[in-house]
Amino acid sequence: MRLLTCWLAALAALLVFTAPAHADDVSAAARGVVRVVVIATVDGEMVDVEHGTGFAIAPGRIVTNAHVVELLERYPGEAVVGVVPSEGDKSFEGRVLRIDKSRDLALIEVGGVRLPPLTLYTGPLGESDPLIALGYPGNVDLATARSADDFVTPTAPVRSQGVMSGNRTLEGTAVLVHTASIARGNSGGPLLDRCGRVLGVNSALTRGEEGDASFAFAIADAELIAFLREASQPVSTITTPCLTLADADARDRADAERQSIEDRERARAAAERARDDREAALEKARADNAETRENMIAIAAVLLALSVLAAGYAGMLATRRLKKQKRQARLAAIAGGVFFVAAVATFVLRPDFDPESVAPADESGSTAATRATPLSGALQCALVPERSRIIQPPVETVRFDWRADGCMNGRTQYAEAPGGGWERILVPNEDATVSVLRFDPVSGSYTNSRYLLSADAMERARTLRGQVQQKACAADTGGRAALATQQSAIRTALPAQVNERLVYRCTAAK
Repeated sequence: MRLLTCWLAALAALLVFTAPAHADDVSAAARGVVRVVVIATVDGEMVDVEHGTGFAIAPGRIVTNAHVVELLERYPGEAVVGVVPSEGDKSFEGRVLRIDKSRDLALIEVGGVRLPPLTLYTGPLGESDPLIALGYPGNVDLATARSADDFVTPTAPVRSQGVMSGNRTLEGTAVLVHTASIARGNSGGPLLDRCGRVLGVNSALTRGEEGDASFAFAIADAELIAFLREASQPVSTITTPCLTLADADARDRADAERQSIEDRERARAAAERARDDREAALEKARADNAETRENMIAIAAVLLALSVLAAGYAGMLATRRLKKQKRQARLAAIAGGVFFVAAVATFVLRPDFDPESVAPADESGSTAATRATPLSGALQCALVPERSRIIQPPVETVRFDWRADGCMNGRTQYAEAPGGGWERILVPNEDATVSVLRFDPVSGSYTNSRYLLSADAMERARTLRGQVQQKACAADTGGRAALATQQSAIRTALPAQVNERLVYRCTAAK
């Protein structure tokens, strides 16, 4: 630590003050960018100093150029590596874990601080794609240095913009050629896309002579990944192209409109099927009714004929004088009367056709009816990439158990959200990310809006989170209303623009 104190004072002339970070993706990436300083001392006196830039690929691991830490080889045992984060008020001592001179890369371990790791973009790059370099250029440091106190105050890195100019090989190493301005001190810093993902490690630049343009070189991600693999160091990578929030919103609206059209088309088709089923049911009912009427009329005719025959037989027997035949005549007359009454009743009771008596077709399977039933129970939610803005490797599938009172997984209470649905804001203790989680059980949409915040903004969010009283699930509507009010205060403190938005479509878990 005494050596660190020495080079803190000795390197005051190399420091720079810059404007506070903006709430954008590049500023979010800047949280993981550091100044790397190597100082060599002999007999307690400083004899040499080198400085450059590095960036986190894990909370305690930093990548920089090998030439930034070459004093360690020139002064074995007499040089120390210092790491100055872009936020906070402390500097830390680092330890070099691996050096690859052929690729000009080095891996440093630092303790006592958790840095937000950057993600590597390994997808295709196009000519003239916009790029951003982050780092600590020495010419800016020299122009803006104030005093030794500057060094103990971490400083946001300087950004410069340019475009992709091509791919080349520099001394056997694959590099990107670009036009973002860099200077000595940018060495080891990240070259980023608009979403703040690492495209390469800035390492060298050409000098403009006699009117020639200057170009910069960044070690390609493929070389960096190979270096980290050899060092057994995991790193986060992504191939999803950078999408602006406006583009994501446009895709979201287009998808919602497409979904609406599909829903209307399915509803129309269901209505047509219902009409066809209704017509078929009516036609069948008419046919059945006609058949029943004809059968009952035929039965009435037969009964009437039997009535006539019985009456005629009774009349014939009544003309005879035998007592036995008179009794038979009375029985035949009674039977004739019964047959006649039955004939009349059968004819009168023949059914008429009533269309309203035909039950309507069952439309419970239609899309509208299905979507009207809110989801609950065990759910699985699949990422919808075309509706999402993805800047870090996402979780492709989210599973949770949902209760109608806004309880997730039996332990996390959500509050009613403005405009419908349910919302919960998560503010973690360690990660510098605030997540606004929103679920609509009716539409089945689950959204994770992620804000990558500075240390100060995270501290404010954690302070506001401390006012949230509703921790566990509870069916109390008053508690949910208080939770909604407390979460509104956190939401108000967040930037206007979200960094990442992951949209999922949920269905009942199989």
